[in-house]
Amino acid sequence: MLELRLMSLIPKLMLRQSQSLVMTPQLMQAIKLLQLSSLDLAAYVDKELEQNPLLERLDGPDAHRIETSERPASEAAEHNGGEAAEGVERWDAAPPPESRSNIEDRLDTDFGNVFPDDPPQGAESVKPVASPEPGDWSGLGVGGAFSGEGADLEAYVSERLTLADHLERQLSLAVTDPTDRMIGSYLIDMVDAGGYLREPMEMVAERLGASLADVERVLSVIQTFEPTGVAARSLQDCLAIQLRERDRFDPAMQALVENLELAARRDFAALKRICGVDDDDLADMLAEIRRLDPKPGHAFGSEIVQPVVPDVSVRTASDGSWIVELVADSLPRVLVNQSYYAKVVRTAKNETEKTFMTECLQTANWLTRSLEQRARTILKVATEIVRQQDGFLTHGVAHLRPLNLRMIADAIGMHESTVSRVTANKYLATPRGVFELKYFFTAAIANSGGGDAHSAEAVRHRIRTMIDAESADDVLSDDTIVKLLLDGGVEIARRTVAKYRESLRIPSSVQRRREKKGAAAGS
Repeated sequence: MLELRLMSLIPKLMLRQSQSLVMTPQLMQAIKLLQLSSLDLAAYVDKELEQNPLLERLDGPDAHRIETSERPASEAAEHNGGEAAEGVERWDAAPPPESRSNIEDRLDTDFGNVFPDDPPQGAESVKPVASPEPGDWSGLGVGGAFSGEGADLEAYVSERLTLADHLERQLSLAVTDPTDRMIGSYLIDMVDAGGYLREPMEMVAERLGASLADVERVLSVIQTFEPTGVAARSLQDCLAIQLRERDRFDPAMQALVENLELAARRDFAALKRICGVDDDDLADMLAEIRRLDPKPGHAFGSEIVQPVVPDVSVRTASDGSWIVELVADSLPRVLVNQSYYAKVVRTAKNETEKTFMTECLQTANWLTRSLEQRARTILKVATEIVRQQDGFLTHGVAHLRPLNLRMIADAIGMHESTVSRVTANKYLATPRGVFELKYFFTAAIANSGGGDAHSAEAVRHRIRTMIDAESADDVLSDDTIVKLLLDGGVEIARRTVAKYRESLRIPSSVQRRREKKGAAAGS
């Protein structure tokens, strides 16, 4: 007999223990700090110092040192008489086994593209400050009591003139008719950062409800403004405007400007035939073209180029090894004022004030720990990169090894996503110059002899060296470069050589041959 047992569906209360990752605001902050550049991090810390009364900037000789449990014992004798220097690593010292903290475990987890398009915090735009009324000096603190926050004079002194502002000022002087001025302002708004006006004039006339003749007439006026060549419709138009200003736009020069693609291909024979000039005249005309500005708008309104501040530096030790250490200028340090917190909490009048100070204390403690962890992680990753690329530091780019994120992650016991965030916008100062950490990660190219693979960057360097050494009578084609690399142990395809050559901005063998022969004929 078959015995059927029916299971009853009865609700029950059960206890289960499981682990899951929770994206808390503090953890999100730690991840953001890890991928910020040194400039963005400084701006972020400045913002937190303004908002949190418990945070103070740490200044002094020890302001940029961190405590680390990964200092090698061999370094103790070299620094501070038996006491190891803080924030320093040596690539040839094996790090002791470590017990990760809860924070580091979370940072080592792959969160994917958590912040794909978030702008870096702390870099807020500066709002314009209203001008004071005539005769009102109270807001400036001049000749009387200071009442509130007045106008910031530095905002006016540091104002950067944009291309649109520069053109608008000239428009107000050159055009008096209100309709023409409105058309001119519209055209100026469409001028891009390079100084070009790409919009078709027919569409502009249709949008403004003006005639095409009026729009082109106002455009011709704007094209006489400074910088010379602004509001041009194309590169040829821009060069033609500048040449007319110099009274150098003769028929031969006009033919050259209309055939710039031949100059780009170094087809000097065709250019001489079209322009009707000899070698000397063509060389003078090309020199005149090179002295022109192909993007006149870049002189105005461009963003200030920030200098690259290295996050980590590497130097040679007395025994020939490499010492890796954090750069002080790129590491902001803050302290939590515990005494001030205790004083305010004791004298707080209500629970709201106590709650606010408690939240400030938690935020301040987490920020200091996040900065500490960020510095440790950057130092650990940079140390392993130096360990892997010792040949580059010693002998140069030809000895750069193939490297990827997984190799570094496996070596230091972190996740690839953490290494990727650490190497973003971080720079390493070496005896051979300052390099972004991502520079050291290159693809591997197989060795024809079965040995170690070659780095893609090293192969690019060999290609450039071969081309720099070629003569006008012996210009190397891509096929010849492939054979030479194969003889040197590099197994590479012709299309890869062409791709590397183009990435180095090296023209083809035909163009190089024309250029070298033209230079030899001119000399």
